[in-house]
Amino acid sequence: DVQLVESGGGSVQAGESLRLSCEASDYTTTVGCMGWFRQAPGKDREGLARISLGGGRPYYANAAKDRFTISQDNAKHTLDLQMSSLTPEDTAVYYCAVLNPCSLSLASVTQWGQGTQVTVSS
Repeated sequence: DVQLVESGGGSVQAGESLRLSCEASDYTTTVGCMGWFRQAPGKDREGLARISLGGGRPYYANAAKDRFTISQDNAKHTLDLQMSSLTPEDTAVYYCAVLNPCSLSLASVTQWGQGTQVTVSS
C-alpha cells in the first residue's frame, strides 16, 4: 500500500494562511490521482480538492474554491494544499488520500493519510 504522511497543520488566527503537505511513498509509480479531504467536529468528511498527478486541471469543491490551492511537487513526492483567508469554520482534521477513480468522493478513496489538525480561532 501507498503510505501517506500529512504535515503542516496547526493553530492560526482567522484570516491567516496555512500550507499542508502530504508525502507519499510510491509517488508516481502507483498513484495516479490524489486529493484532500477534511472532517470537522460533528460533521461528515468532505472532499476539498483533487489533482491527477499525470497532469490536468485540478478540481475544487465549493468549500475550497478561491481560497485553497492544490499542487504537486514531483521532486519531493508531495501533494500540497495552500489555504488562505482561513475562518473558524475551516477547523477540522485534514486528510490526504489516493483516489481511484479520480473523483472527489469518499467511495473513490483507496488510501488515507493519518490526518493533520487545523484549528482556526477568531
